[in-house]
Amino acid sequence: MKFLKALLVCFIFSMVLFSTDIYAQCAMCTATVESNLKSGGTTGSGLNGGIMYLLAVPYLAMAAIGILWYKKYRKKNVALNIKENKIHLN
Repeated sequence: MKFLKALLVCFIFSMVLFSTDIYAQCAMCTATVESNLKSGGTTGSGLNGGIMYLLAVPYLAMAAIGILWYKKYRKKNVALNIKENKIHLN
C-alpha cells in the first residue's frame, strides 16, 4: 500500500511539473487567443490554465468520492459462509 501511495504522489508531482507544456485548446479557441495576443490583448494568457483546471476538477472529485467509498465500505476479517449444497438452476 505504501508503494501505491508513493507512486500516486510521484504521478501527481510529475503531472504538476510537466503541465505547463500541455496545450488543451480547441482550434477556435487557439485562433481567437492568438489573434488577441497579436493585437496586444492579454485575455488569452490564462486560458490554457483555466481549461486544465476545468478538466482536472471532475476527475479529482470522482477520485475523492471513490476513495471515501472504498474506505467506508471495506470490511476486515469477514467470514464467508459458503453452503456445501450444489445449486440447481433448472
